Amino acid sequence: MAALSIIVPTLNAAGHLRGSLPPLAAFNAVDLIHEVILADGGSRDDTAAIAEAAGASLVTAAAGRGSQLAAGARAAAGDWLLFLHADTRLEADWHVAVRRFIDDPANRRRAGYFRFQLDDNRWQARLMARIVAWRARLLGLPYGDQGLLIASVHYREIGGFKPLNLMEDVDLVRRIGARNLAPLPASAVTSADRYRRDGFVLRPLRNLCCLALYYLGAPPAMIARLYA
Repeated sequence: MAALSIIVPTLNAAGHLRGSLPPLAAFNAVDLIHEVILADGGSRDDTAAIAEAAGASLVTAAAGRGSQLAAGARAAAGDWLLFLHADTRLEADWHVAVRRFIDDPANRRRAGYFRFQLDDNRWQARLMARIVAWRARLLGLPYGDQGLLIASVHYREIGGFKPLNLMEDVDLVRRIGARNLAPLPASAVTSADRYRRDGFVLRPLRNLCCLALYYLGAPPAMIARLYA
């Protein structure tokens, strides 16, 4: 019987957690024990109350997605770790895809990620999903909003998340290696609020600039300022 720890970094994320957390916390399958851990960076909203109401655990960490994810992983008891963003909801049958991935012994040294989807029906959002699918498959660069499923032993072997404020997901998947990344047959539906606010063109361009700067060796703190 496998044990799965779902780890979600949060910072004033109550608005998203009200929809994304209860289905995760309430999920139950006889062959998949699981826990939900919120790794909080100092929320001042109702994040803690929502976690308690849903039966999720709450650990605190220095603000910064990398530090928070690392803290959540340290607190996790599962044989497998599933990292998710607070504004991401999984399809109803997500656990079937996770179960199949976990059951394959060959995946002990691999990691899985979900299909990217935005909660927006406009053509720009659909195009964005196709671009992300291309990037993940051809470049081996799924981002954190696609989730990441990895055996806890393997996660520790490769050094886990580094305390980075940005690009912590790229840093980790590069250490996993493109050949060891596998798409899961289920979608992770992420809020399109950032794209609606910043634009379906400008936001991806900014993300691309941040990625280019990362590969050129720019300090993560400087990239984080550009991203913000």
